[in-house]
Amino acid sequence: MKQVILSPGEKVHIIHRRLFEHEPHRHFVGSVEAYDGGVVRVTGHVYSVDTMTFQFVRRADLRTRIVSAASGEVLINVLPASVNLAEVRYKQEANVLRVTDGSEWHLDLSEITWR
Repeated sequence: MKQVILSPGEKVHIIHRRLFEHEPHRHFVGSVEAYDGGVVRVTGHVYSVDTMTFQFVRRADLRTRIVSAASGEVLINVLPASVNLAEVRYKQEANVLRVTDGSEWHLDLSEITWR
């Protein structure tokens, strides 16, 4: 029996690894449309750091991306089904950076150096 790693409709938070020190931080939050052989098609929003405020901001336009889950260039977090993708935002609390949708759910990103 073949196990599927990602299924259509699952919600994901993707962190693109930075290859260079001054490369901008890029994250992607969306839902899986398809997954096949280590490649995932996702639709959602790009979040990037505003270099003036060091805050993550969501790009307004909806995007569909093809991402290699096996490349080692991305970290993929599977989000709970209850997460409201339209309300996702980044929140700085003391020394902790969190992704939240305003509910009790949050994803702690403090183990990732982002500044």
